[in-house]
Amino acid sequence: MTLEREAKTKQKTDRWIYILSGILLAISIIVLYMTHRSIPFMMDDLWYSTLLSEDTPIASFSDIVESQIWHYFNWGGRSMTHGILQLTLLLGEQTADLLNVAVTLLLAGAVCLVSDNRRLPAFWAVLGMMLGLNANWRMSMFWQAGAANYLYITLFILLFAHCYLRELPDEGSLFSGSDGQPSRKSLPWVTFWIIPLGLLTGWSNENMGPALWFLSLAVILLRWREKQRPKLWMILGNLFCLSGCAFCILAPGNFVRSAQSGEDQLGILWKIFLRSYGECKGALEYLFPVLLVLLFLCILHGPLLGRRNELLLICALLSWGAFFLSPHYPDRASFGTMMLCICVIISLAKKILSKNADLIWPLWGGAVFIWLRGIYFCAEHLAITWGWIR
Repeated sequence: MTLEREAKTKQKTDRWIYILSGILLAISIIVLYMTHRSIPFMMDDLWYSTLLSEDTPIASFSDIVESQIWHYFNWGGRSMTHGILQLTLLLGEQTADLLNVAVTLLLAGAVCLVSDNRRLPAFWAVLGMMLGLNANWRMSMFWQAGAANYLYITLFILLFAHCYLRELPDEGSLFSGSDGQPSRKSLPWVTFWIIPLGLLTGWSNENMGPALWFLSLAVILLRWREKQRPKLWMILGNLFCLSGCAFCILAPGNFVRSAQSGEDQLGILWKIFLRSYGECKGALEYLFPVLLVLLFLCILHGPLLGRRNELLLICALLSWGAFFLSPHYPDRASFGTMMLCICVIISLAKKILSKNADLIWPLWGGAVFIWLRGIYFCAEHLAITWGWIR
């Protein structure tokens, strides 16, 4: 009788969690769209809506190709992200706003795939954390240039990571090994589409591309260590991701741009100090909220996080540490690292609840507080835009 009562109580709790999460998800989508509509194309958006080399508006896909060729040799190597940006600019503001909301939802879904937590409350919690734990929500998600550089490209990055992580059992640790076998069917036609996905992942951002290349390499080596031959698509994805990293980092435009930064005038010790300061600011300011939540869940869960979560955390560490090689670490650039940490948070939440279902309300309540912080940011912006706050 007691077991039956507990089962009914759990079923009722789950039903209420789903209902409330669905309501908050609907509110989130409405607020996201309204916020996107209130922020016009600005700054870099206006420049990238032209041919770049001259003040002529882009009017076709061939104009975008011409612009990105000039950009690659004269300003920077992020041809894929800025190509996506120009495509969205070409479609116009309203279409771009709708696409941004759709991509935000797809990105939340990709986090649920990577974390293997596909429940509606997890999906809503990811949306809340994307806003509530974000170092610069406006410039990484709602500014069109920021959305292309971080929101859109992180979707492809996480899909690439999912392809590899699903090939590993989650039992055990990276260092202790595992006897488990992943019981998943092969992805259809993966050998063909992993090539453009790997290239796009590597050719994304200077810090995220190499981190994801390391993840793919680590999965290959782990399978090799456990006497499992790596599949052809895994090798192809790894090689094309590496090629994308090379195209992005070694672009002639990067050297043109870095020459204009003025850092060459500084001494080596001063450079080391400034870059160390940038790394500390990234960890203790930009990423601090998400690291705090992650630490709390790690304490609740225990030391053995699972090999996939350990790999994601190593990638997050690499993507943060990569900025030591850059003269500038803007707050919006922490978005990709934050999303990797959110993947681990959602995964740990599922594992914690599988061991102790009584923690569902405290964890859900914590997610509500984070969601409220994100919605507050958007609501404040809308109130100022509408003239309700002067």
